[in-house]
Amino acid sequence: MALLYEAEMKGISGTEVLAALPAAPDAYVAVLISAVDDRRVEIDTLVGDAAIGWDLERMAVVDRNVLRMATGELLACDDVPTAVVLNEAVELASAFSTDDSSRFVNGILATVATQVRS
Repeated sequence: MALLYEAEMKGISGTEVLAALPAAPDAYVAVLISAVDDRRVEIDTLVGDAAIGWDLERMAVVDRNVLRMATGELLACDDVPTAVVLNEAVELASAFSTDDSSRFVNGILATVATQVRS
């Protein structure tokens, strides 16, 4: 999440942030960053459609990047259970964003999950 946040703040891709790191990240981090970079349009469409009444640009930056990361994980990592993806995203939002973010993220991801995972 922090790397996606950094990428957005710098106006570069997550892959570029990874390349600039002094040490190689965990392989799973690279998978998630690549998933978000490679499928950004699809991810943003899924999140935007699920966030009724909210534009992506109006969301808190942390929330937006948690949602992108979790949606990328739902799309790219079939071996990770849906409940785990949602729980981890809610935990991140709760720890690093606003008081209402955990409910907001949970609601949007629940909708996205029903669309991408049957």
